[in-house]
Amino acid sequence: MMKTQNQATTPNKFITDWVSDMTALCQPDRIHWCDGSESEKQSLTAEAVQSGILIPLNPHKLPGCYYHRSNPNDVARVEQCTYICTETPEDAGPTNNWAAPAEMYAKLYDLARGSMKGRTMYVVPYLMGPPGSPLCKVGVELTDSIYVVLSMRIMTRMGDIAWKQLGESNAFNRGLHCTLDLNPDRRYIAHFPHDNAIISLGSNYGGNVLLGKKCLALRIGSFLGRKQGWMAEHMLILGVESPTGEKTYVAAAFPSACGKTNFAMLVPPEHFNGWKVWTVGDDIAWMKPGPDGRLYAINPEAGYFGVVPGTNYESNPNAMAAMSRDTIYTNVALTPDGDVWWEGKDGPPPAECLDWRGNKWTPDSKEKAAHPNSRFAAPMINNPMLAPEVNNPDGVPISAIIFGGRRADTMPLVYQAFNWIHGVYIGATMGSEMTAAAAGVQGQVRRDPMAMLPFCGYNMGDYFRHWIQIRKALKYPPRVFNVNWFRRDKEGKFLWPGYGENMRVLKWIVDRCRGGADANETPLGWVPGAHSFDLEGMENFDTARLEAAQTINYEDWRREIIMQDELFFKLYSDLPKELIFQRELLVARL
Repeated sequence: MMKTQNQATTPNKFITDWVSDMTALCQPDRIHWCDGSESEKQSLTAEAVQSGILIPLNPHKLPGCYYHRSNPNDVARVEQCTYICTETPEDAGPTNNWAAPAEMYAKLYDLARGSMKGRTMYVVPYLMGPPGSPLCKVGVELTDSIYVVLSMRIMTRMGDIAWKQLGESNAFNRGLHCTLDLNPDRRYIAHFPHDNAIISLGSNYGGNVLLGKKCLALRIGSFLGRKQGWMAEHMLILGVESPTGEKTYVAAAFPSACGKTNFAMLVPPEHFNGWKVWTVGDDIAWMKPGPDGRLYAINPEAGYFGVVPGTNYESNPNAMAAMSRDTIYTNVALTPDGDVWWEGKDGPPPAECLDWRGNKWTPDSKEKAAHPNSRFAAPMINNPMLAPEVNNPDGVPISAIIFGGRRADTMPLVYQAFNWIHGVYIGATMGSEMTAAAAGVQGQVRRDPMAMLPFCGYNMGDYFRHWIQIRKALKYPPRVFNVNWFRRDKEGKFLWPGYGENMRVLKWIVDRCRGGADANETPLGWVPGAHSFDLEGMENFDTARLEAAQTINYEDWRREIIMQDELFFKLYSDLPKELIFQRELLVARL
């Protein structure tokens, strides 16, 4: 007989009816209604440790931190198993996997039937965004994974706070997650935008099962945003504070492996005495035109789910501080003294440890100790530079939107769009070279418009059109920029040092937004002059190297325009005319 471990903490009939239906489908032995309390966290953590799902880490080195090892076949997002289930294939568009909603529901319910026998169903209510924000959304995830419950507690505002926000409304995201047996052939992450629903089966990896993250915040969020007049974007949000206390807020979209978290948590070089960079969010921005005609953004998340390899006190001291306590590490290496290690961490590698699969590892081993996509889930309150405005229900006003990718050539260090629609074109044609961790040919340029290609919950052509239409609601639109930290010289060395030195580029961007920096007109857009940057204090760097990083090679750009056509041809029947005109204007300028 199915037992309820505690009583429902919501009188909402829509919730209790849906939970009752899913209980009848999945047939769990027990139901646990999560309340988000500290005592609940302690009891669930103890249970996860007892069952071997979590391993406690050294309490002196990493207080409150735990280690989780996932199935080796379940370590990343699975785009080939991710579906957008709209009424017609045209609604999903040619860049998404489409399935008919009725057929997908039938298939997934068949797989979920009886799948929680012998297990507990956890009812996880959560809030995306600050309480009381006009943009915040309520979700409820039903899951049989205690790892998911504890991770959702970090990544969202989880518990009774969500019931208070929802009241008796039916406007909540219905999320069902069944772990099943982790067979990749029965792995589905299906989104039903018209029903505000998500079903995830056969995975226990964060990006596939923490349903508030990519699933609700981006795929369902982008669909709702288009319908309701706002934007759900794969963007960091940061605030730049000058020595006089003046704050400027910036949103930025970079594809994976392009330094997004590092930029969100940037620490200015010593030369920028008195300047501060505050983190509002490191991954997702929900943005809406405000009554004053500016674009306002909130970070809907409450934690960071970041890639660990390469993170250290030089590249990202704030991330290291954020993950120093109350963090869940997944698929890193485990040292004999209960510490964690990964490639790129400070100090020498351990003489011996267990790798991410649980096998013995030494520096002589051929395999990596940590999986390239190993993760940390850390509460945002651990970040020493967390922006005080992060819980402001109205959000922060965005002055600049920055696009960027990893390009060894062609793209200059920084340039500014001529206007909003030109900026949309820059975002729509964004590309980044594949890294060794990505599927495909290393170095090949993959188009990833606005870094949203895997995350847009509807037709990409309509998504571009939504960007263009948002302009009509803005009296003071953000200025749009493109950056490239990864350009190389003829010897293959990076022309720009990156990391904290990116503050110099960021300051020029802020100055441009505030009317305080010069720029030269080029075919691409506005670019800083040789003396627009403050280069003082930079070793082995001069204006000649800056000019090399800023060079516009016309032959490279003619090739680039031809390469951009690949995505445009795919979307041609739905592509806004404005983007076709922007392409023609660029060709004419070149």
